[in-house]
Amino acid sequence: MTQPSTAPDFWAARRAVNAGAAIFHQWEQLVAAGCIENFRIAGGETQGLRVGWFFADSDAYKWLDAAARIWAGSRDQRLGALIDGLIALLGRAQQPDGYLFTYNQIHFPGERWQNLQIEHELYCHGHLIEAGIAHSQATGQATLLDIARRAADRVVADFRGKGPAWTPGHPEIELALLKLHEVLPGDGAYLELARQFIEQRGRTPRYAVSLLRQNRSVARRRARVQAARQEYLAAHPEYRPYVLPPDNISPLQRGTRLRWAASALSGKYLFQNAPLRAQAAPLGHAVRFGYYVTAGAMLARLGGDPGLLPALERLWERMVARRMYVTGGLGAVPGIEGFGRDDELDPRYAYAETCAALSSMFWSWEMSRLTGAAKYSELLEWQLYNAAGVGMGLDGTTYLYNNPLECHGEVVRQPWYSVPCCPSNLSRIWAGLEQYILSATPGEPGALRVHQYISTDGAESGVRMQSALPWQGRARLTIEQAGEMELHLRQPVWAAAMRVSVNGAPAGEYGPLPPADVPASGGYDPRASVFRSLRREWAAGEVVDVEFDIPVLLLRAGPRVRGHAGKVALARGPLVYCLESSDHPGVNIFTARLDPTTLRPAFDPDLLGGVVKIEAMTTDASPLTFIPYFLWDNRGPAQMTVWVRAGNE
Repeated sequence: MTQPSTAPDFWAARRAVNAGAAIFHQWEQLVAAGCIENFRIAGGETQGLRVGWFFADSDAYKWLDAAARIWAGSRDQRLGALIDGLIALLGRAQQPDGYLFTYNQIHFPGERWQNLQIEHELYCHGHLIEAGIAHSQATGQATLLDIARRAADRVVADFRGKGPAWTPGHPEIELALLKLHEVLPGDGAYLELARQFIEQRGRTPRYAVSLLRQNRSVARRRARVQAARQEYLAAHPEYRPYVLPPDNISPLQRGTRLRWAASALSGKYLFQNAPLRAQAAPLGHAVRFGYYVTAGAMLARLGGDPGLLPALERLWERMVARRMYVTGGLGAVPGIEGFGRDDELDPRYAYAETCAALSSMFWSWEMSRLTGAAKYSELLEWQLYNAAGVGMGLDGTTYLYNNPLECHGEVVRQPWYSVPCCPSNLSRIWAGLEQYILSATPGEPGALRVHQYISTDGAESGVRMQSALPWQGRARLTIEQAGEMELHLRQPVWAAAMRVSVNGAPAGEYGPLPPADVPASGGYDPRASVFRSLRREWAAGEVVDVEFDIPVLLLRAGPRVRGHAGKVALARGPLVYCLESSDHPGVNIFTARLDPTTLRPAFDPDLLGGVVKIEAMTTDASPLTFIPYFLWDNRGPAQMTVWVRAGNE
């Protein structure tokens, strides 16, 4: 196999683009789309037309979250000025009692908490709180945290002690309150309100009636907003509203409207059908589900409630085994942006929203912290590289919202969206990647878990790591603090073998991990992953080398998944691969038959910034080039498929 002597640092390059291009592009789009101006209007500083969805404020908050994390590493003066200016603006727009929601402040002064299942006031307040925490941790300043805390106190005052009808439609505020409790425990009010929201979901009597009433209220309010908009445009003929690019097209299954109505009215769309402890399977809107169960895992950890763990483990297992694509993507039904039935995993209909992968990563991380099991870190890695990694283009200025596994040209990267939740959500994860790499082990003093093989300076852990993944199978850990420590090294399921040495001397060799008794329907299964442990008295400067054999794997969907018989998906290391029409003029990538005996990985420094591609031949001797799935559509609109026909099957 042809490889460079030193593989390029994958995440250093991605994060440089995030810090140097993506964060500034996102700011420009927020300004152009009117999101920032909305706060000036709400604060009475300008007169104008509020634009965007009622939850548009959250896009500014997620940008602040990402920008603060990036600034902590770059100290970029231009970025710092943008951050400070936006924080000051939020302070001026916030009402004296802590409330901040421009949709109501501009259009419906005096009205609050009107349609909690739909209009996302609490969602916006939640992202404001998360941004305040991120900014405080990144900068050591309390300017945004003070604004966030006033907002949180407003929410506590208005919601504490209220019944199930007062749970939010998007479970984001729960995450924010739990994170705020972690940094500002105080009297426990934030923890208890999060517990209230989580425990009371799924207990609203006559939920369908309540939802229909809220839908009618939303429609009436929207009509008033539209009338005000038309009046403003008539009075200001010179005004030229910003026009967003069209959203991605998602092919819809037959009966989509009926499925959406049934999901919504039954409560399943927003997990209002049953309490968390009684939920049997992942359901409804995939992003919101991920936030919900992440909050449940945080509550189990911070609130000392182990009774939540059986339901969380059951739901995670069901998701992995029956409702997850081979890329780690989630959401098989575009009409509800969410989960379908067991084994409903059609590659073309895959919605697999970028934010759904991120929410699942949040969940797996919390489950890892709660249980210490390697399988959660394994899935986080797979989704990080594939289902989430695909969301941002190589230049940092184009994005994918939904991520099919088969595309006939209808999905293309866009610079922005009318609902731009994914770009800044990705940016804040890339910027805060360190939190997912190494961690102390709860209940095990002197233990350190290596969750991800990603280069890090080890400033907090005392262990520095240099990694050549995903292109090469090696990582080096340097111990920088002397003392006794047990090092837990994750053995990935994608490795055919794992070898560990300390200061050049062999310290462990491990063969392939056994497959699950019941394979996952989607074709990828993280459940066999384990930690391998080294306990010793370490001296500063000692070195641990970890090497992986990373063959090309042929992954197969379960027999219950329709349309996958005789097809395989290729993976190498933590990367899923695909065929893109850009590399195959004159070849029908949907009917081509792969000859599995011809697979050959090779590093190509000139392809898509430098990648390990997989070269192969069809059964009729036509050449095929497989590229990492996360890189598709970086060369213009194209057809693409992850699943390919194999041999004469």
